[in-house]
Amino acid sequence: MGAGAGAGAVTVRTVHTADLGPEDRRAVRALLFAVFGAEMTEEDWTHCLGGLHVLAWENGELVGHAAVVQRRLMNGDRILRTGYLEGVVVRSDRQRRGIGGKLMDEAERVVRAAHQLGALGASEAGVPFYLARGWRPWPGPTWALGPHGRQRTAEEDGGIYLLGGEGELDQSADLVCDWREGDLW
Repeated sequence: MGAGAGAGAVTVRTVHTADLGPEDRRAVRALLFAVFGAEMTEEDWTHCLGGLHVLAWENGELVGHAAVVQRRLMNGDRILRTGYLEGVVVRSDRQRRGIGGKLMDEAERVVRAAHQLGALGASEAGVPFYLARGWRPWPGPTWALGPHGRQRTAEEDGGIYLLGGEGELDQSADLVCDWREGDLW
């Protein structure tokens, strides 16, 4: 069925990485690398693992994905259990059809039910979508807590978006993420 042909019903399924079968794992990885192209790295792929995957299927084909992985963000003297979104993507020929909204409905449900805060690093193209859903940009400086202490991540300033946690956050304090290989945020 071509991109202009009628679309089938989209179903959304949530599954933990541990329960993601080999075929589904390959399909998720292939989708991410196909849509993100050269921007997608092996480290980015590993950032999607270890949490919950929200999968959108249409006519037996994977057309969308979002991962919610647990991270720790520090704000002032608080450590916040954070549902961090990774690998939010809809297949190019299925974009702007509501699939991203269905993925985010479920990902946001998981964030609200299991975490103190939601966070993600938004691409420029994704910003209007996230703003329309109630995500808000972190207004202050960003940092990462690494093997040699705190490391400034100024390139991420203005690009980190949060959901919830309004009563939890001190906007006069820094926002610090836990360390990981590759993109820190």
